[in-house]
Amino acid sequence: MAEHKEESETMAESLVDKITEKFHGHGSSSSPDSDGEKSAPVASVIQNKIYRLLGREKPVHAVFGGGKPADVFLWRNKKISAGVVGGATAIWVFFELLEYHLLTLVCHSLIISLAISFLWSNATTFINKSPPHIPEVSIPEDLTVNVARSLSYEINRGFTVLRDIASGHDLKKFLGVIAGLWVFSILGSCCNFVTLFYIVFILLHTVPVVYEKYADKVDSFAEKATDEFKKHYAVLHAKYLSKIPRGALKKKF
Repeated sequence: MAEHKEESETMAESLVDKITEKFHGHGSSSSPDSDGEKSAPVASVIQNKIYRLLGREKPVHAVFGGGKPADVFLWRNKKISAGVVGGATAIWVFFELLEYHLLTLVCHSLIISLAISFLWSNATTFINKSPPHIPEVSIPEDLTVNVARSLSYEINRGFTVLRDIASGHDLKKFLGVIAGLWVFSILGSCCNFVTLFYIVFILLHTVPVVYEKYADKVDSFAEKATDEFKKHYAVLHAKYLSKIPRGALKKKF
């Protein structure tokens, strides 16, 4: 009986030792993980504190909605992007350099296509060949409704923004819109709508690529410029803007 008790005690002690070793081993091995888990939120907080232009929190590819449109704007597929830019350049050359008009181009294109189809359909009776297959083109009703809804939503949101600005609630937004409209008025006096549209189109295919490549440098420069603007705006607000009696005007109206 005594030997049996001693064997059971030694087995219990060995079992306790194994459990303690596993416990300490797990604790020691999990300490780096816990340190990593603690350092991960710190790294995310530090990353979130980095200034991004226009408050960007996502990559540039995600800002453009991802997918094929973003690939075209960021030149991920160079053949398609080059084709789109080349087509826009050809249209600009037609309308600006050659002074071709949109209605004239559409009418001439329809004349040529209809003439070719008409002659080809009549010529097949003499050369014993099948007539050309002219596909039926129809715009889906769902697509038209979705486009109309999207346009109406954007237009209504623009009207809402203009109403908020005109009501005098946000001075910064008011000054930004006035500055933007003033810049567009200068550009409109220098060039017509087609050239302006072409310039904007080319900028959309060049500025995002350059920004994605030099994002850190651009963000640091934008942060400095934003700080300087805030300083000057604070001085301007303290000296002049804060003295405007906006409350009295609201009470009158």
